[in-house]
Amino acid sequence: MPTHTITALRNAQMDAYTTEMGSAGLLDIYDGAQPSAGGAATTLLAQFTCGSPFAPAASGGVLSPTLPANTTGLAAGTATWYRMTTSAGAWVRDGVIADLGLNTTTISVGLPMSVTSWTITAANA
Repeated sequence: MPTHTITALRNAQMDAYTTEMGSAGLLDIYDGAQPSAGGAATTLLAQFTCGSPFAPAASGGVLSPTLPANTTGLAAGTATWYRMTTSAGAWVRDGVIADLGLNTTTISVGLPMSVTSWTITAANA
């Protein structure tokens, strides 16, 4: 039988991301294999500066970060995973690109980049 968590606790878990990301946290886009939690990164393809605050309050265990301002590609490659860090570079979360809407996953130097959608969902099991 699965385990379930009340929505208030799942919302609190998601809201903690806003606290951890602080002001002007970073969303880094990488290629290659995603490392273990907080492990050594691969090639940085693009970097976005996140909003302040990072996101409005979570609802239903779902956090919808404020979409960051557009940026341009820093290196060529195929986006496969992302990393969220504080503005000082402290690791907060890694995720797969499929969880993040980008205008393209094929990145080139100078190519305009935008985040078109983004949600983070708390597990309910």
